[in-house]
Amino acid sequence: MNKILVFIFLFTSLLAYPQQYRTVQNTAFVRGEKLTFRIAFNSALTGSITGGKATLEVKNENKIFNNRSTFHVVGQGWTTGIIELFYKIDDKVESYFDDRAFISWQFIRRTRENSYKKDDLVIFRQNDRLAVSLSKVVKVPANIQDVVSAFYYARTINIADLKPGSIIEIPFFLDDSVYNSRVIFKGKETVKTKLGKFKCIAFSPMVATGYAFDDPYPITIWITDDENRLPVLIQSEQSVGRARVELISYSGLANPITAKLPD
Repeated sequence: MNKILVFIFLFTSLLAYPQQYRTVQNTAFVRGEKLTFRIAFNSALTGSITGGKATLEVKNENKIFNNRSTFHVVGQGWTTGIIELFYKIDDKVESYFDDRAFISWQFIRRTRENSYKKDDLVIFRQNDRLAVSLSKVVKVPANIQDVVSAFYYARTINIADLKPGSIIEIPFFLDDSVYNSRVIFKGKETVKTKLGKFKCIAFSPMVATGYAFDDPYPITIWITDDENRLPVLIQSEQSVGRARVELISYSGLANPITAKLPD
């Protein structure tokens, strides 16, 4: 009997033992960083037009989840100008993710696109490896992220040993499903934006082909080749034309920008 009690005690103690979280080295951003983007579209029918704006902000707060400190990132995107006559967008996403392990604790999404409306809330029970949304409970792998935290995690990745063509796999949870995005490292390039010329490193993430995309790697993301890893330009080739998302202002950076070249 005593041996049985000891076994039960040891077993329950193991179940209660806290999960060992990974540690991600982050020098790319801090609380208070805010990025603003201009969104433009180009097609044979319309030419180049500004279609909207978007912001990403790391809030100056530290909400505690499961006794862990978090980053709170709010992303917003909305249409502007003539585009709103045809298609009106006012979307918002929020992510609370661990500031050391870069794992998600909570994800909130508010979608407003013309008459379409959708709200979602996902609670991540990392110790149980579960994601609980408003409609479903899904088993997820360890260290799962939402789409926002995955983007910020990607900014911390050490690329020193990567060669053009190397593939990085980043899993994330979205729309009650787990995705494993394959990101191709394209190498180092110089790009020119309204903020100037920057030395960058370029990546292409895989997306689902279908109505909007014919190519599984239609998007190229250029981030500064310095400690900030700022996304200065995102460009996508779509079935109906080209979309360009360009960084137009920034504040609250963690480091000086050393990737900007003289005009």
